[in-house]
This record gives sequence, C-alpha cells and structure tokens, in this order.
Amino acid sequence: MKYKRILLKLSGEALMGDKQFGIDNSRIGEYAEQIKEITDLDVELAIVIGGGNIFRGVQAEQGGMDRTHGDYMGMLATMINAMALQASLEAVGVDSRLMSAIEMREIAEPYVRRRAVRHLEKGRVVIFGAGTGNPFFTTDSAASLRAIEINADVILKGTRVDGIYTEDPERNPNAIKYDTISFDDVYAKGLNVMDMTAFTLCKENHLPIIVFNMNIKGNLKSLIMGSDVGTVVKG
Repeated sequence: MKYKRILLKLSGEALMGDKQFGIDNSRIGEYAEQIKEITDLDVELAIVIGGGNIFRGVQAEQGGMDRTHGDYMGMLATMINAMALQASLEAVGVDSRLMSAIEMREIAEPYVRRRAVRHLEKGRVVIFGAGTGNPFFTTDSAASLRAIEINADVILKGTRVDGIYTEDPERNPNAIKYDTISFDDVYAKGLNVMDMTAFTLCKENHLPIIVFNMNIKGNLKSLIMGSDVGTVVKG
C-alpha cells in the first residue's frame, strides 16, 4: 500500500452525475462504495467536497450580491454535499465524522485538528465541511490546508478527467497527458490543477497532488495500491 493517510478532494459538480443540478444518488453511492474499498484496507481517509452543484460564491458576485455573503452561502452548500456523502458512507457500513469550519453543532462537530487526527487514527472517515470557514478561499484551499494540518501523505483530486493534459482533453482530443509533472512546470505552462493559493500551499509544504478520474470504478483503490493512475504533481 503506497499511501497510509490521504485527503480526497471531490468537486460538488461531480455529485451531479448526469443531472444539471443537485445530487445524483447513484453517483454518490458509487463514490461511497469506492471509499469503502480503501477504508477496508485500513487507509486513513479525510475528504473535502465542494458545493458547485448547488451554489458558488462567484456566481453571487456576478449577480450583484456581496462576494462575502455569497461565499458563506457556498460554504453551506458544501455542508449539504458533506451530509449527503456521510449518509451514503454510513449506508455501506463506513464509520464517519463530519466536521465543520463554521459551528453547526446540531449536524456536525466543530473542526478541531487534534480531534480530526484522532478520528482518523480510529479508522473513521473524516469529512471536512464549510471550506476554511473564511470567504475568498476555495474548497481547493481548504483541501490543501486540512491535508497539511493532518499530515496527509498526498492529496487525491478526483475529477472526471484521468489526469493533467497539455490542453483540455474534452476540447482537444489530441491533448497529451502528463504522467508526472513538477509544481514549477505547472506554473510555467499555466495548467489548471488547483487555484493558486491551494497550489502554493502544497508546493511550499512538499505535499504531492494526484489528479485522477474518480468516475472510473476501481481507480481509487488502484491508486492507493501504487498503480500509475492519473497525473502526479510533485517536486
């Protein structure tokens, strides 16, 4: 087994499946099954999930709403997704804890780093909701920050594309996939992996990122076992 403690970053859009909005129950169920496969291997897993399938702060700003207000609304959207994922995990027998960066005691524990680490050590999946709890920071930034705080070995960024390409492969079928790429080359080539704040946090703390296709069953387990899945950003 290549990684012992990981942080899995999922986009809110990934939960839509084939829908245009909201949560696809079959898709979130598939994710829960994949997560169960790796927790059965005693991998310590934390998850950060976005809220773009429900609401984005930048959309609010474009519509004339105050960006800070919109970002807090986006944080609430991540909590809806986190609760849905937690329910799916528990339906397949995975013990989990939801921790929120904004206090919501009726539905989640407040985020405390030591408590989060203790949950991981006990074999519980920890879902971090509400981003960092601060406006102007994305859930990518929350994923990088939490991964560093819990001393994760790697960030796994689950997307609908099987890695990082020279261009968007959905627009250019001739785009070339990178198996491995350095942080500096991602900067130089202007490739879109994470927002700059999140990416810089990983670079400065020597935390590798693997971008892979979460929608292919078995990919997550293969990656954990050391197979060459996705694109590795390191160095």
